[in-house]
Amino acid sequence: MEEMNDVELEQSIEMLCRSKAEELRLVGYEYVTSKDVWNCVSHKYEKQGIPPLHQLVNDILSLKATSFMNFMTVSAYRGPLSRRKGSFLLKIDCFLRHRYNRNIENERGSRNGMKRIISFILVVLVTTGVMVGTSPELLKNIRLGLDLKGGYEILYEAEPLEAGQQVTKASLVQTAKSLESRANALGTSEPEVTTEGSNRIRLKLAGVTDEAEVRAKMKEPAVLTFRSKAENDKEGEYTKIELRGNEFVENAAKVVFTSLNQPMIDIQVKDKAKFSEITKRLIGQPLAIYLDDQLLSAPTVQQQLTDGSAQISGAYSRDEANQLRDTINLGALPLKLTEKYSQSVGATLGKLSLDQTIKAGLIGSVIILVFMIGLYRIPGIIASFALITHTWLVLAIFYMGEFVLTLPGIAAFILGIGMAVDANIITYERIKEEMRSGKSILSSVKAGSKHSFRTIIDSNITTIIAAAVMFFLGTGAVKGFALVLIFDIVTSIITNIFFSRFLLTLLVRGNVLKKPKYFGVKESEIRAL
Repeated sequence: MEEMNDVELEQSIEMLCRSKAEELRLVGYEYVTSKDVWNCVSHKYEKQGIPPLHQLVNDILSLKATSFMNFMTVSAYRGPLSRRKGSFLLKIDCFLRHRYNRNIENERGSRNGMKRIISFILVVLVTTGVMVGTSPELLKNIRLGLDLKGGYEILYEAEPLEAGQQVTKASLVQTAKSLESRANALGTSEPEVTTEGSNRIRLKLAGVTDEAEVRAKMKEPAVLTFRSKAENDKEGEYTKIELRGNEFVENAAKVVFTSLNQPMIDIQVKDKAKFSEITKRLIGQPLAIYLDDQLLSAPTVQQQLTDGSAQISGAYSRDEANQLRDTINLGALPLKLTEKYSQSVGATLGKLSLDQTIKAGLIGSVIILVFMIGLYRIPGIIASFALITHTWLVLAIFYMGEFVLTLPGIAAFILGIGMAVDANIITYERIKEEMRSGKSILSSVKAGSKHSFRTIIDSNITTIIAAAVMFFLGTGAVKGFALVLIFDIVTSIITNIFFSRFLLTLLVRGNVLKKPKYFGVKESEIRAL
């Protein structure tokens, strides 16, 4: 029967109704027609809905005389059957079309639902695979601050060695680079050197064993020298000092370009006569440039220079030429570094702080996940997965951005997780309220997500504004706390609002979550309202 087209079905049902009418006429119902049989069978479908075709055929064949008599009695209040509007074939045609459209919609809904379930499974599996595969590398290579791995921190204030001079931004930056080079020479791992304000430099060193040596070495001014080869020097070694940095004109070094666009460095000295004598004596010989004890370049003197100016040329890239220019300007304006603040954290204490922080974070996270799953059921599981994704994404940002994770940063990180949990709670509570009001599950998810979105975004934006103010006005640990908090909130919006809503919608539209109890809503709560 189901392989017939609509016309054949209409004819078959009409034949069945005509056959049943003849059967009823044989038992005393002389005026029964096929139309009356159809009305008797189909009237109950007004409340129950259209049945499968095999059930319709069975209802016609199993119609008893007593059931037909009861129907006629009830129908007497509505008027004689013969007066009802609509032809018999028209009614059957409407019935078949309604049944066909409903089957098509169900078939399409079933296919779309399966696609959504498959999409959900794939998204979860791919995301989990990426997190599991990359997490060991992330945790291993995230840079830790001194308060977590131990080390030494010094804050210097820079001022010119000679009275009347001023600290420039370029000289401060170049001094910071000089400090980093000295720290590398001492064998420390990954020194962190940053400038603060107009005249301060913060130095962080991990794995320091001799603090006195570090402090003595670091506060020495950067020494720029131009050297020539002495009698007993080895190949590539220059020990005879010809000029010192303070003999150059302050900030006079600059990068110029030849006609072939090759960079050169223009320099000027204060004592023209001395410079003339040196260049005359060293024609055809190298005049090496040193910063502290590091050889930067060894250009060859081409001719005697009498006007106190010179050009240093060579196979320099633009970056190398700029670096050499800044070094010479620094040497012309050496800065005196005064220690304003220092802090030492032992490696054992740093490891203890890290272990305790991780332990507290894991315990708190487990409690949060259990709470979410217990209170919100399936959505709680989705929220827990989104929180784990959020944590991984923040760690990935730290790894790719090469940021340093400190105790204040971890505090901001945990605060961000709390705000992410709050966002999920607001959303799911709103969805439960919509369900209690009698709405369907899909309508409740749509309305609850929509109404909670503005509240969540407003709270997150205000927190980002406060963190931005802390970042621009604060220093050191305050700045680090603010930066981590901003990253945490942005990733929270991505994962705990959009990503978790996407996963939840896939399950709802896939007809996996069909009952309010999957959301933690009892049937009695809906009926009470």
